[in-house]
Amino acid sequence: MARIELQLAHSYKPNPQQDSDYALLPLDMAFEDGGAYALLGPSGCGKSTMLNIMSGLLVPSQGKVLFDGRDVTHATPQQRNIAQVFQFPVIYDTMTVAENLAFPLKNRKVPEARIRQRVGQIAEMLEMNGQLNQRAAGLSADAKQKISLGRGLVREDVAAVLFDEPLTVIDPHLKWQLRRKLKQIHHELKLTLIYVTHDQVEALTFADQVVVMTRGRAVQVGTPGELFERPRHAFVGHFIGSPGMNFLPCDAQGGQVTVAGHALPVQRSLPGGVLPQGPLKLGVRPEYLALADAGQRGALPCTVARVQDVGTYQMLTATIGIHTLKARCASEQRLPAVGETVWLQVVGEHTCYYQNEELLA
Repeated sequence: MARIELQLAHSYKPNPQQDSDYALLPLDMAFEDGGAYALLGPSGCGKSTMLNIMSGLLVPSQGKVLFDGRDVTHATPQQRNIAQVFQFPVIYDTMTVAENLAFPLKNRKVPEARIRQRVGQIAEMLEMNGQLNQRAAGLSADAKQKISLGRGLVREDVAAVLFDEPLTVIDPHLKWQLRRKLKQIHHELKLTLIYVTHDQVEALTFADQVVVMTRGRAVQVGTPGELFERPRHAFVGHFIGSPGMNFLPCDAQGGQVTVAGHALPVQRSLPGGVLPQGPLKLGVRPEYLALADAGQRGALPCTVARVQDVGTYQMLTATIGIHTLKARCASEQRLPAVGETVWLQVVGEHTCYYQNEELLA
């Protein structure tokens, strides 16, 4: 296993002139030995480019890649000792499950006794013990992808195991089970795992640290709790959560902000208690947007647009001017009808403020 450091940028164009020319904007970050990481973001944000640079499939156009302080920028995946699992199964159909799992170990001249032990261990973790003697050709796409996962995990000497959206072909009802298994395997084997996905549920349930990416930039690295409670960039607030964070433009003057013509006090928990004067963006998650009494300090009058009963909770959609807010309410709570006025507490200890999309600390 290895500590992986990236000090680089990458462009597929020969002479990049502006930010939009880069697949990966300049970054300096590290993945610690034995950590479980997820690269999370929408399609085209640069996460697969970053993964392929780490694995050695792609050489960065600028900068370098370090493994335990050693420059491996131009080293091959084999020289880096990387295992990579791709979006679609990469296995040998003519081999049995056991032979597929053993193949990476046989290539490295691992003793037969250790191969049998290791294959049995990984097969048990993936719940494939009963399929070890079956040929891969006759298995379902789900089972084939489990073999791919096993081939990536079977080696004990790898610097890191890289996953590029490995659960895409897996049936939805099995995805949760496999995510749980990968988490268990990480705790048991202590491998460095880096997982690319556009699915926030996959990222937040698998990883100890999540790298959120957009437009070639890593905008925040943090635990699932940190990404939810204190998104350091407005994109993180929007992308993380279901639904994402509510945002309202506001104007700050001293100890208050003006939102849609209403003056609201800044919460006392804000460091210094004073925001920089001028246009800002107020952010509050639906989970923290509570119903309030009319005229209550820090609340806004809104018009109810829709109430959805989701079973375990109700989703209230309300508008104030041209802006829409969503509040997650208890299933048993009595809510106003569509068209009625409801007061929503937008200022509280969980409220965030953003200037130029960046969180004000």
